[in-house]
Amino acid sequence: MKDYRKARKRIQVSVGESVKIIRELQELSQNELAKMTGIPQSTISAIENNRIQIGVERTKVFARALKCHPAVLVFPGWDIEQESAA
Repeated sequence: MKDYRKARKRIQVSVGESVKIIRELQELSQNELAKMTGIPQSTISAIENNRIQIGVERTKVFARALKCHPAVLVFPGWDIEQESAA
């Protein structure tokens, strides 16, 4: 295992991009997510394109609909190992 090298994150992901990635992984359209959440499709588009901030309440609604923890959406680049070593 001497040659083992820990994986490094290669890209930064914004909150909007994390919403889009998780939505697409679940094969949902913006319209389908809008129906599930009651959040207008235009607002979902604006969030995914980082034109507006997601906010706490919308984060909770998205997390329930996408079946993930809210932190997955709002802290996509958080590195638990790096933060716990600080």
